[in-house]
Amino acid sequence: MFGFGSKTKKLEKKYAQLLEEAFQLSTSNRAKSDEKTAEAEKVRIQLEALKETE
Repeated sequence: MFGFGSKTKKLEKKYAQLLEEAFQLSTSNRAKSDEKTAEAEKVRIQLEALKETE
């Protein structure tokens, strides 16, 4: 039970970081921005799956 909370926080932080990077890249390199957004989406799916098992 204690492990889920830390993993959730870690994934939430990673998700926010990826979205921030995607936003920063959106004005200079659209392709890289799209890649970061796709990565963030994968992390969001992992987060949802983890929250469902809690």
